[in-house]
Amino acid sequence: MRLSKMHLHTLREVPGEAEIPSHIWLLRGGMMKKVVSGVYTFMPIGYRTVRKIGEIVRQEMDAAGAQELHMTHLMPAELWEETGRWSAMGPELWRVKDRHDRDFLLGPTHEELITDIVRNDVSSYKKLPLNLYHIQTKFRDEARPRFGLMRAREFVMKDAYSFDRDEESFKKSYQDMYVAYEKVFDRCGLKYRIVEADNGAIGGTGSHEFSAFSDYGESDLVYCDVCGYGSTAENAAGVDAPPVDEPLLETKEVYTPNCKTIDDVAEFVGLTAEKTLKALLFQVYDEYEEDGKIKYRVKEYVAAFVRGDRQLNMIKIVNALGIAEHMIEFADEAVMGELTGAVGGFTGPVGLKNCKIIVDSEIPGLKNLLAGANKFDTHMENVNYGRDYTADLITDLKLVGEGDACPHCGAPLSKTRGIEVGQIFDLGTKYSKAMNCVYKDENMQEHLMFMGCYGIGITRTMAAVVEQYHDDEGIIWPLAVAPYHVIITIVKNSDEEQAALAEKIYTDLLSTGTEVLLDDRDERAGVKFKDADVIGIPIRITVGKRASEGIVEYKLRREQDRVEITAEEAIEKARKLIAEEGSNPSIPLRTLL
Repeated sequence: MRLSKMHLHTLREVPGEAEIPSHIWLLRGGMMKKVVSGVYTFMPIGYRTVRKIGEIVRQEMDAAGAQELHMTHLMPAELWEETGRWSAMGPELWRVKDRHDRDFLLGPTHEELITDIVRNDVSSYKKLPLNLYHIQTKFRDEARPRFGLMRAREFVMKDAYSFDRDEESFKKSYQDMYVAYEKVFDRCGLKYRIVEADNGAIGGTGSHEFSAFSDYGESDLVYCDVCGYGSTAENAAGVDAPPVDEPLLETKEVYTPNCKTIDDVAEFVGLTAEKTLKALLFQVYDEYEEDGKIKYRVKEYVAAFVRGDRQLNMIKIVNALGIAEHMIEFADEAVMGELTGAVGGFTGPVGLKNCKIIVDSEIPGLKNLLAGANKFDTHMENVNYGRDYTADLITDLKLVGEGDACPHCGAPLSKTRGIEVGQIFDLGTKYSKAMNCVYKDENMQEHLMFMGCYGIGITRTMAAVVEQYHDDEGIIWPLAVAPYHVIITIVKNSDEEQAALAEKIYTDLLSTGTEVLLDDRDERAGVKFKDADVIGIPIRITVGKRASEGIVEYKLRREQDRVEITAEEAIEKARKLIAEEGSNPSIPLRTLL
């Protein structure tokens, strides 16, 4: 491709909206353009990388036995009502109506539709196992879209769905996808960790997240270097402190002026945070329909308690209550206080009324804790579970962090951050049961199908690659996903010898299937070099003042060194490197997405 003919618009300044490296460089490199918050158009050079990642995914899905189809973006609400997710997905679901006032949605995922297809098409065990996938634009009405492609309202995803006759067969399908995902992210050049994860709104009984390392990732990961355990922090099981063996002391109130935080009150009374009880107050909603619109109202109040030095894990409390994430938020303390007796900053479990009390699983084993007294500027000493209060629910509420005990071996956990680029789910019979997706065995007996689903964020993977491969000058694409392999830069277009040699190199590379850009624009050399660095093409061949001798400059984007060699040597070096590292073939002519 000749850059003089290509639509490429790079930016010299950092866009004001861009906060993290991938967002900055994808915008500055002209890879994408913002339409509105969380919605982007992929420009020609950026779309090539999107397509390349998609093709890597296709190759590995096909190799694992999955079959590609293309499902509609638009789905009728009736399918989602069968599984209850029309309500459970909440405001993130992009709902629309047709001219007949019939409800539809723009797909954020496709469990319902694929289950409907299979229940109508597959009735015999002879057609199982089955794995179907597609690569398609998804829609989620994010409340706070941010970080470019990391949390967008429109994005490209590969989602696959497996159907098996029993759990044993499903385990093989799940493992096949696990291995295929490793191959995908290895080929994309990502450094990543595979961890146990929460199933979230997808549901099911277990999942693994493929998380690319990044300081700006939204996933907190904990892992054990001793036994190899790894999990998202929100999914990691907390290890309770050993029960305390000490006599129960008499409760008494203590004056604690202006001590609303755990640290403040612990310092004031001379205790460590481990000897205090932390309260968090929530209001839980239910929904109703009015004038054709879904609305929400407070259903109940919840007071959750953890040890003072712990953090509450919101996913765990959502799962404990059996509700969707959007159905709970921090309470209006004034309103809740009137109904329950809670006092913001001074809430304790003793004497609370008209609310559900949930305590972390280690609390009953602790003794003589300091808690709020439900009075302003007052706490209560020596509060003990069972004697002074009880709970409606006792469960693990702890957010696991660095240094906490590994739930498998007890060794201290380490912590890092990552970008969720893929996740695989054990759905069990969640959807097949809700939608009556069954098959008949050899004896004509009906059984529910066991299902799995498997997602890869194509555009998020693109962002993750840039997060790991960039410097102060721009992107450094790995060869397998680079929009082009080689860029040929002509220092002075008006020099006939430079132009002729560049044209020869360009033609020779193209003839062997190399993806190459020829920067033949009428621009200063400095501008061309700057753009080459920003867009991150892996190999740069510069044709300059030694063109008459057949000498060019050869440089890899990932390295500082540059060498002067003959044009033939440059061509050969480029071809050899592409053969070694460019594990993705040239983009097919067909549209991939």
